Amino acid sequence: MDELFGIPLPLLFGQLLLGLINGAFYAMLSLGLAVIFGLLNVINFTHGAQFMMGAFAAWMLLNWFGVNYWFALILVPIIIGATGIVLEKLMISRLYKLDHLYGLLLTFGIGLVIEGVFRNEFGSSGLPYRIPPELSGAWDLGFMFMPVYRGWVVVFAAAVCLATWLVIEKTRLGANLRAATENPALVQAFGINVPRMVTLTYGAGVALAALGGVLAAPIYSVNPQMGSNLIIVVFAVVVIGGMGSILGSVITGFGLGIIEGLTKVFYPEASATVIFVIMIIVLLARPAGLFGRTA
Repeated sequence: MDELFGIPLPLLFGQLLLGLINGAFYAMLSLGLAVIFGLLNVINFTHGAQFMMGAFAAWMLLNWFGVNYWFALILVPIIIGATGIVLEKLMISRLYKLDHLYGLLLTFGIGLVIEGVFRNEFGSSGLPYRIPPELSGAWDLGFMFMPVYRGWVVVFAAAVCLATWLVIEKTRLGANLRAATENPALVQAFGINVPRMVTLTYGAGVALAALGGVLAAPIYSVNPQMGSNLIIVVFAVVVIGGMGSILGSVITGFGLGIIEGLTKVFYPEASATVIFVIMIIVLLARPAGLFGRTA
């Protein structure tokens, strides 16, 4: 059987794979957004620019310093996460007691500035980033050829998302973080440095975005618009999953990526809007999101 519902199987499975890859990036980016919002109550619209910075940092390390992909996976989240810590200390920390709108406007503006700086320096055309030799080629699955690198991205992104959820939900560190958001004065009384914890949490969320950028560099061309093209969709994913819900962001990210991929097969005209249609339906039926806490 070479077809399913009149659709050639190679095309169907190819779009499913593409959906899984997009879902992996949706999940990683929405995970970082959910961590920052859930623990800091900041809507971080700089996240797309930080994703782009991660891809550019990997490109710079490779082309300027000869640092390969595997070291970039370690170094880039640390470097870009450190810039996030500086940003939190200098600007974002001043907005915690204000309405969410102020944080959204500030981070949106910062994201535009960062994108403008990179566009001015590197232009708008994409820069290639080669796939590491260890992950080149493709697996013959019989019904389709799966590029090794794309399979690696899906598995690695899922592992990072799972590990982040386990740290926040199942460890003492995660319990301290959640407690600090509910009652920072009480947590401070137990000798825990809450401001430092908050700063490091923001840095960790930024590091997740940067790690996603490194993973995306060999698949998409490295360009200043790559983050802004994703951030609106990712924000919709977070809203559907439930603002601040770690597990909701991960499940919804992968799920919506698959739905988007299948839509491209069965009704291509709706592929660009299907996620936003789902967001409208979810908000009408459950304003807190699928996994969000209702008041």
